[in-house]
Amino acid sequence: MQRSVRGLFTLTVPTGGGKTLASLRFSLHHAKEHSMDRIIYVIPFTTIIDQNAQDVREIFEPKEYPEDAGKIILEHHSNIGADVQSWKEKLLTENWDAPVVFTTMVQFLETVFGAGTRGARRMHQLAKAVIIFDEIQTLPIKCVHMFNNAINFLVNQCGSTVVLCTATQPLLGSVDEKKGALKLTEENELMPDVDKLCADLKRVHVHDCRKSVGWSYPEIAALAIEQLKKDGSCLVVVNTKKAARLIFEEVQSADFETFHLSTGMCPAHRKRTLKAIHQKLADKEPVLCISTQLIEAGVNIDFRSVIRMLAGLDSITQAAGRCNRHGSPELGNVFIVNPAEEKLELLKDIAVGKEKSNRVLDDYRDEPSKYDSDVIGPKMLEWYYQNYFYDRKDAMDYPVDVSRNDTLLNLLSSNSSAVSEYGRVQKILPEIFLRQPFMTAAKLFKSIDAPTRSVLVCYGDEGKELVNQLCATFEVDKQYGLIKKAQQYSVNLFPYEFEKLAKQNALHQVQEDTEIFYLDDRYYSETFGISMEPINKEVFLNA
Repeated sequence: MQRSVRGLFTLTVPTGGGKTLASLRFSLHHAKEHSMDRIIYVIPFTTIIDQNAQDVREIFEPKEYPEDAGKIILEHHSNIGADVQSWKEKLLTENWDAPVVFTTMVQFLETVFGAGTRGARRMHQLAKAVIIFDEIQTLPIKCVHMFNNAINFLVNQCGSTVVLCTATQPLLGSVDEKKGALKLTEENELMPDVDKLCADLKRVHVHDCRKSVGWSYPEIAALAIEQLKKDGSCLVVVNTKKAARLIFEEVQSADFETFHLSTGMCPAHRKRTLKAIHQKLADKEPVLCISTQLIEAGVNIDFRSVIRMLAGLDSITQAAGRCNRHGSPELGNVFIVNPAEEKLELLKDIAVGKEKSNRVLDDYRDEPSKYDSDVIGPKMLEWYYQNYFYDRKDAMDYPVDVSRNDTLLNLLSSNSSAVSEYGRVQKILPEIFLRQPFMTAAKLFKSIDAPTRSVLVCYGDEGKELVNQLCATFEVDKQYGLIKKAQQYSVNLFPYEFEKLAKQNALHQVQEDTEIFYLDDRYYSETFGISMEPINKEVFLNA
């Protein structure tokens, strides 16, 4: 495919290779050449949208030109206080009316498939736009076919150009074509030679340290301490918040500073922690960090060694991108360990990814040359995705349970089950052209399996002051300004977590008749973030 025409492209670049700015450069030239209206960045996690948006804002809204501030870059990624907005701010966020928009995959999918009128107000902005999907491998597996159909529509009917960016390109062109696949060939790739680029940017040596009996948490902690003493810095990436906490507690007696990162911490807390880690690394001081997956995508940080609990090979590759990220001539070390005990019943994607990684890693052990002797190279990743997608193929059309087993893809296409049932009862097929239950489908659609609820936390003096002001402010415009700041002091809770804290009277409304809640500060740790039980503040403040 010629780069000068509109269409669908992939940009496959190893982690740390500069995908954000490379995709921005392409988008600017492309938008100018084809007179396109805007550039839309779709980013998987709210944890990294601030960083990417800030990088682009420094280019388009430099401090030297204060009159441009807020006129070019629009960030739209939080639903906190979504109904408490001035009409001007509400119009801006609901319409995505800006030259460059940063949003999340959740917001994009809700725009295309969700219920209500908000999505419809944004939908037209997706036409005649350059849409960049960063870290596309994080697309929820159940949304694969619906996503593919939406992208095909935007490219073929709406005159948009779509760029899929990642170091671990999923096989979205190799799924069931009848249900919806992307038309991808080697000509769609913006990088001329991906294999050579991966070889040129090789920065780590990956050690497969899986054991038949698995690794205990104390053993993983001991390995982390050993690598810290050897290399000067070490990052441990785990699959659950519980694992992060247990390993963190195992290394607390060591005579060096240890950091913890998880989604139980509010963004301001995580930013403060990451800033401290960056400073320690810059000063060449010993640093050990125990983190959940949130550090894997888009966080620009450079450790000399990384320990990754067994997960999907794409996650292992992303974790490796935090090791020797700045390209020291001496390769960094990445260790894959399999925990002896791990509960992943509620984390289906991680559980299946872990199983398939076991298989392909075994294949690699038998014949490394078959995969160019690169355990996280393009050939290994392709083989991993073939295994992973084959196992999950029945989940890709969004299974739902209405009155019978069905899929959202079927409801929005032929709706065959309902049409057949109508024919059985009425002895005639419905005499209407549109047979899809659009309202039912929209209400059934959720881009994430367990919808979370945001609560505000009183982290630091600013967090406490923001909560106090929200409790005391009644003017809508002032409320919206406070809520926008408070996004940095929010944590998403699963329904069972919200209910448990509510039963303990740990959650309070900022004002009556609002759905904005804040957390009693006795349930927020300076080390781990939100706690389901009251904590001893003094213990954590001195940790």
